[in-house]
Amino acid sequence: MAIQLNPLTRKKLQRFRSIRRGFWSFMALVVAFVASLIGELLVNKRALVVSYDGKLHFPVYGKFYSGEYFGLEAESGQKYSYEVNYRQLEEVFKAKGVGGWVLMPLVPYDAYENDFTKTAGRLSAPSVQNRHLLGTDETGRDIFARLFYGFRIAMIFSLGFLVLTYLIGVTVGSLMGYFGGVVDLLSQRLVEIWANIPFLYMVIIIVALVPAGLPGWMRIGILLLIMVLFSWTSMTYYVRAAVYKEKARDYVAAANVLGAGPGRIIFKHLLPNVISTLVTFAPFTVAMAISSITALDFLGFGLPPPTPSWGELLKQGVDNLREAPWIVASGFLSLVVTLTLVTFVGEAVREAFDPKKFATYE
Repeated sequence: MAIQLNPLTRKKLQRFRSIRRGFWSFMALVVAFVASLIGELLVNKRALVVSYDGKLHFPVYGKFYSGEYFGLEAESGQKYSYEVNYRQLEEVFKAKGVGGWVLMPLVPYDAYENDFTKTAGRLSAPSVQNRHLLGTDETGRDIFARLFYGFRIAMIFSLGFLVLTYLIGVTVGSLMGYFGGVVDLLSQRLVEIWANIPFLYMVIIIVALVPAGLPGWMRIGILLLIMVLFSWTSMTYYVRAAVYKEKARDYVAAANVLGAGPGRIIFKHLLPNVISTLVTFAPFTVAMAISSITALDFLGFGLPPPTPSWGELLKQGVDNLREAPWIVASGFLSLVVTLTLVTFVGEAVREAFDPKKFATYE
């Protein structure tokens, strides 16, 4: 079933598509984000396909395979009962010439693996030979893999931040603008007080109180909620002003006469007519979330280690600037390119959804 769009919305989308810089920036971000969601097929220490003993195995999303299963022995002479090193397995099969073959991802490392082999190690320079395309960090982890999965986490985090911030800010701003009077006055004072609470200090205090034993995903969720709780207030002012202006129109009075309640009027009639104001802020909210989480990671109050993080990678780059300049260069370039693309999208959305270009006055 096709989505039916009104003519005005179609014009705005056509206008957005005509702004080539913003449209292609949006497409580049979508492609990069989709690629990161299937990242295990592109950047992973597990093989995509292993052919052995006449059978095909798919370790990426399949079951665990030990080295013993493929007839390998550990270097210590003990049983190879832990997960096989698929890069080593690939070399063994090539050396034998028979027995099977291994198809590895484009980058055969994950974001958590410490590579201390003969050809790599701590702060190894970028190399095509050992397939560390951007080198390794101070613990031997592949920088490309850290950047790749760091991008996925940053985008998911920022999109979650966007949804939750809009959910709270739009709801509170709509109620303030619609009811006005005492409700609006008291709400404004409370929002002003809340907005003046120092964000960074609260993050430092709350993060310090979070137990270190909590699972990583739970600590990331807590950090997201902290950022949302202290970032939603700015959205309320824009929504309040737009709803306050829109509620004076005749269609709102007609809805009141027909017996529509405040909830129906706000969410069915008012918000659809102020949505263009909200859409224009979305890309800049995403950019702000990416910048904030990167800054917090750089300061050591962001994502829990060893979660892939651009801020943590930049911190390593600064600490090892002379010895390994490629770390800070790759991290900084990734951040700048991503924020630039998001900014281009924001500028295009703001211009495409500008109400002055489509408004009609009767």
